[in-house]
Amino acid sequence: MFGWKIAVLALGSNLGDRGETLHSAIEQLGANPKIRVLEKSPLVESIAVTESGLDESKPNYLNGVVKIATKLAPRKLLAATSEIELSHGRVRERRWESRSLDIDIITYENKKQESENLTLPHPRAHERAFVLVPWSLMDSEAQLVGFGKVSELAEPIKSQVWLQK
Repeated sequence: MFGWKIAVLALGSNLGDRGETLHSAIEQLGANPKIRVLEKSPLVESIAVTESGLDESKPNYLNGVVKIATKLAPRKLLAATSEIELSHGRVRERRWESRSLDIDIITYENKKQESENLTLPHPRAHERAFVLVPWSLMDSEAQLVGFGKVSELAEPIKSQVWLQK
C-alpha cells in the first residue's frame, strides 16, 4: 500500500438513529477512493461528556473506532470527515453539545501535530473510555503515541462504557 498512511478515527452519535448513522458514516468513509476502512471496532454506549463532566440528562452516545488507510494528508482527511458529519446534519454551534455525528482523527501514523483545527494525536484520547475501549477491542496491541498501550489505558476506565446489545 505504497503512499497509504494509517489513521485511527473515533465516531460517535447521540441523536437520531445512532447505529444507522455510524454505519452510514463508515460506508461513506470507505466510498472515498482515497480511504480504505481496514478494521471496525464493536460499538459501545457511553454517557454524554460535557464541559463539566458526565451528563446523564443528555442522550447516551453510541461510539466506535475504525482503522483506515488513507492517501489524504491530515488536513484533507479532516475536511473529508467534516463533510461526512455535515451530510448527517452535524451543526457546530457550541462545544460539548449533542450531535448527530462526530468523527475525530485520533492518530495519523505516529505523527505529532498541533494546529488551530487539528492536534495529533487527539489531545484527550488517552482519557476517553469511549475511544480507548472500542479501540482496544479492535486491536489489543494498539499503541497511542506518547501514552502507551491502548488496552492498558482503557483498563481503569472501561466501566464508563458498555457494549451495545
